[in-house]
Amino acid sequence: MTAHSHDHHHGDHGHSHGGHSHGPVEYGRIFVIGIALNLGFVIIEAAAGWISGSIALIADAGHNLSDVLGLVMAWAAFALSKRPASARYTYGLRGSSILAALFNAIFLLIACGAITLGAIQRFARPAPVEPGMMMAVAAIGIVINLGTALLFLRGRHDDLNIRGAFLHMAADAAVSAGVVVAGLLVAWTGRLWIDPAVSLAIVAVIIAGTWGLFRDSLAMSLHGVPGGIDTERVKARLAGLEGVEAVHHVHIWPTSTIEVALTAHLRMPEPGNRDSFLARTAKLVRDEFGIGHATFQIEQGACADEDDDCHHPAHKPDRPHTHEH
Repeated sequence: MTAHSHDHHHGDHGHSHGGHSHGPVEYGRIFVIGIALNLGFVIIEAAAGWISGSIALIADAGHNLSDVLGLVMAWAAFALSKRPASARYTYGLRGSSILAALFNAIFLLIACGAITLGAIQRFARPAPVEPGMMMAVAAIGIVINLGTALLFLRGRHDDLNIRGAFLHMAADAAVSAGVVVAGLLVAWTGRLWIDPAVSLAIVAVIIAGTWGLFRDSLAMSLHGVPGGIDTERVKARLAGLEGVEAVHHVHIWPTSTIEVALTAHLRMPEPGNRDSFLARTAKLVRDEFGIGHATFQIEQGACADEDDDCHHPAHKPDRPHTHEH
């Protein structure tokens, strides 16, 4: 992994564009291998589910399709993160990963509705299944999901994008194990309702993971503050810096699924060495809050913009922080 950190200061504005982490070049090939393996398995599993009459297998195929879409999204984000900015797209095309995540979540929720309808219909009209085929195909899924997860094992601690791919595939191996259990129970008890019941459980797992993706990607597409960042804590931390009397116009938004930007106005009657202050403050928000793109405007007098935010700034706390990390 390589990290690039660039701090630029222009007049009263300090810009920090750091925190970019890109995996090694071979991850592009790893994504292709993972996508090909899982897409092939989705086709095999869906066909086997249709032939054997197993709704659980079809449901798990839908879940594994989410793996393929998730890997495609991660691969796209990996590729687009290396695209340079342009005059029109000044942040590059990193934001496309947010749109991909949103479309991915919507598609999966629709698929869950279709699978649920099929399972309910199967409860009303039970049909025989072939538990042996169910277990065999799902066992193959366990091997493929674990194998794909191992492809991303090395980079899971260095890149959140790679870590997401690793955790997704590892969790899906457990879901495939659920289908094996369903096959065993059907073979042991002969109760056909177990198959649609397991498919509904799989749908619940998909929705549990997809709902968070939908919520977060929708918030990101609306420039919502990314999860894990407390705006009030950021304001208080900036207001507690030496020489800062008030903080206002604080805006925090994602530029991609893994990068965050910030702008803030800082009232400093005696700013001192601005370049040094801006560099230290940019490093502070990057290290403490994971905000890699920070822009600060220093104001010595009245706020340049007349709005409510100017009249209700975040003032220095009663017990300011005097130690900077």
